[in-house]
Amino acid sequence: MRIIHVSDCYLPRLGGIEVQVADLVRTQRAAGHDAEVVTATPGEPLPGVHRIVANLPFDLPVHPTGTGHLLRLMAARRPDVVHVHTGAVSPFAWMGVRAAARAGLPTVVTVHSMWDPVTRGIYRSLRALYGWQRWGLVGTAVSEAAARPIRAVAGPGVPVHVVSNGLDLSAWRPEAPAVRPAPSGSSESAPASVSEGGPASVSEGGPEGGQGGGAGARSAGGAVHVVAVGRLAPRKQPVRLLRLLKQARAQVPAGVPLRATIVGDGPARAQMERYLRSNGMTGWVALPGRYSRERIRELLASADVFVAPAPRESFGLAALEARAAGVPVVARTESGVADFVRPGKEGLLGGSFEELVSAVARLARDRELRESIAAHNRGTEPVRSSWPAVLEGFDRCYEQARELRG
Repeated sequence: MRIIHVSDCYLPRLGGIEVQVADLVRTQRAAGHDAEVVTATPGEPLPGVHRIVANLPFDLPVHPTGTGHLLRLMAARRPDVVHVHTGAVSPFAWMGVRAAARAGLPTVVTVHSMWDPVTRGIYRSLRALYGWQRWGLVGTAVSEAAARPIRAVAGPGVPVHVVSNGLDLSAWRPEAPAVRPAPSGSSESAPASVSEGGPASVSEGGPEGGQGGGAGARSAGGAVHVVAVGRLAPRKQPVRLLRLLKQARAQVPAGVPLRATIVGDGPARAQMERYLRSNGMTGWVALPGRYSRERIRELLASADVFVAPAPRESFGLAALEARAAGVPVVARTESGVADFVRPGKEGLLGGSFEELVSAVARLARDRELRESIAAHNRGTEPVRSSWPAVLEGFDRCYEQARELRG
């Protein structure tokens, strides 16, 4: 099958959508598909990547006449399906949707973000203005939490399925006894059915290195090691994460040492460093900066708890990597992480900040619970997020889009 992927952002940019689309394209090619990418991101030439770039400040990934360029490219390449990847607001990607609709091509639109009330209002206005719900689109979201607001806006005329982000599970599997499939009937026992950026494992921001962090922490005085990975941006509420750690430590007995490593970089780093200094937390909370995938794997080998506290996380790829590595995960009930973390099974979920604090403190205090969840995570795989299941899910969506186009 010939597939054209359209995405505002792509390599060499590093972020959740960019890395996930690149991994999807690579996996589809390995499966025998002819997969290409069209993007507005400038960069060096790459095989099968078409860059439609305008000379704009800050290398913004948009193009004022992108629809025409996309129409001509689609007419020349004649794909079997167009697969568009969008964030909350992705002008170039939606030009791809419009171009595919005008060309009469089967179109699948994957939304990688969570639509907040403002975003929902924008798409309702665009629906009234352009009638995009009548273009024969098939939608996908990366989690049930991300799919719900899209379905509410799109209405019954646009099918919106959940197809998980993909992960090479073998690359994150810890050194442990042979992995067995999840029990029959569990939420992870079947491939993704065709019915969210957080960040990818290469966290965005500054250089590697910095203070603290690294493998072997379990032997460092027997401290319970709490880990978080993500871009240190205000919308991710990283200072709120520090408050969570501070309050969780206050609920842990003095005889249970606690330490934390927060991997990533971004504009909120300076504010976080000030918070650590003013609250006397520099001795047990480390901000080592950006880590490669290899270093994150090493870090997770030493982790006892992984925290993903953002309430509007459409998926949580870093949390999935931690769960695949065998680490108990603490996350918000309403986030996309709840698709692969069940309370008491793969981790603990909280519906409020206070419940997240209690969950981290509980895992720090209760070694038996912590080790029980870790053993479950090591012994079962999140099958719905494996690449074979993800490819199967998208293949079904492609077939439905082709049926809608006759």
